[in-house]
Amino acid sequence: MFTVYYLDGKNVLLNQLRKSVPNEGEEVRIKGRKGKVTSVTSVDECKIHVQVELESVNKAKLAAEDDKKKRKKR
Repeated sequence: MFTVYYLDGKNVLLNQLRKSVPNEGEEVRIKGRKGKVTSVTSVDECKIHVQVELESVNKAKLAAEDDKKKRKKR
């Protein structure tokens, strides 16, 4: 069993106890956000650091989608 630390820069996104280690280039989904594994480094026998590059969220697009919602009539 491995303790896998998913990192975005120096920020820890997620810690998981896993039987297998993710590979470089593998697609991952953390906290509802898509990302790609950029590097995998072994710190200890069972401690693994995985660098992840998350897709950026376009907040302007999300705000535009909120305006399209229908409002209830009273």
